[in-house]
Amino acid sequence: MKVLKFGGTSVGSAQRMKEVAELITDKSKKIVVLSAMSGTTNSLVEIANYLYKKNHDGANELINQLEQKYKQEIDLLYSSDEFKQKGLELVKSHFEYIKSFTIDMFTVFEEKTILAQGELLSTAMFDYYLQEQGEDSVLLPALDYMRIDKNNEPDNIYIRENLNKILEQHEGKNIFITQGYICRNAFGEIDNLQRGGSDYSASIIGTASQAEEIQIWTDIDGMHNNDPRYVENTKSISELSFDEAAELAYFGAKILHPTSVLPAKLANIPVRLLNTMEPNAAGTLISSKQRKERMAAVAAKDGITAIKIKSGRMLLAYGFLRKVFEIFESYKTPIDMISTSEVGVSVTIDDNRHLEEIVDDLKKYGTVDVDTDQVIVCVVGDLVAENKGYAHAILDAMKEVPIRMISYGGSNYNVSLLINAKDKKKALNLLSDKLFN
Repeated sequence: MKVLKFGGTSVGSAQRMKEVAELITDKSKKIVVLSAMSGTTNSLVEIANYLYKKNHDGANELINQLEQKYKQEIDLLYSSDEFKQKGLELVKSHFEYIKSFTIDMFTVFEEKTILAQGELLSTAMFDYYLQEQGEDSVLLPALDYMRIDKNNEPDNIYIRENLNKILEQHEGKNIFITQGYICRNAFGEIDNLQRGGSDYSASIIGTASQAEEIQIWTDIDGMHNNDPRYVENTKSISELSFDEAAELAYFGAKILHPTSVLPAKLANIPVRLLNTMEPNAAGTLISSKQRKERMAAVAAKDGITAIKIKSGRMLLAYGFLRKVFEIFESYKTPIDMISTSEVGVSVTIDDNRHLEEIVDDLKKYGTVDVDTDQVIVCVVGDLVAENKGYAHAILDAMKEVPIRMISYGGSNYNVSLLINAKDKKKALNLLSDKLFN
């Protein structure tokens, strides 16, 4: 059994769905996890925003536009009148359901139900197409087995028991189609695994079904050693360890969602990153294998804010850092980087929703300075201190770029540098030239 996940771009049109079908219709057993068609979730979020504001006319206008787009794809996807009609009835039922939410009382629960329609549509459309092509596929409703607990974490026992129960009911079948992203919560309500959650779904499903491999299919041929949007001639990395992949995903590599690595790592299931547009490309294999003494890749995380707390009382004062961290904890705001001295501490965050309140509380303990529009540049590989002076090579490459903070030693696989956003492209190119070329 393999688990194959295809993102929104991979199923973003009728033609793309046909190409995905060609990739999966061999005789091997697989669970295919699909995202919503590209652009759909953003449109549904916008519709929900209109409904929150009780602008039902605005919501209905967007609903009609999105419905028309789906009708056009239905006409392109199916060749027979029978399945064109089935597809149109499918689209009509989902959009009538969405329109039923143009009501005065609209809450987050209704929004999550609306957002789920994208994945429910894409998987049903794809399953119909496979049926039209004579494939014996099974539509596997994620809402029947995917559940999060009261802490919004996957309920792994429930998922494993219910998923395998459903699979056993279809013994002999080889192709199962299911939704990424969506789930039920502990109260049985429709919920989701947050944005990017289809990768997470695939990893959870792979673990629950004891898959031999999890494949993440996107529009790029694996993880690259730098960001191809800013650096020319980047190269695909053939192999990464779970730890390296997790660092790169967290610090900006968009091809893989940060949460998706951990379930596969714990179950020791390899993850392969592949390109839907170039299916013969080798891609990147992520596994427990660790390649020693190398710098593997560079990534950058945008939207970072640096906060410096300076206090003479910090000198030799135990409990100071605990008080600082408790403030961030109280506002559920995680910290990315930290640097300390005898008289101060600097931290970075990527969530500014409670920045004003956090700064106000921190002023109880010292002077607070805030720098916005920062970027964390992360170099990933086997970078332990005793190996070949990698830290020196990284800093030497960055000698032309002002560095606000440095984090080294928190893990064996990561050196992080905080810089101003305006220096991001220059930094990525300098690191690429000095470290890889």
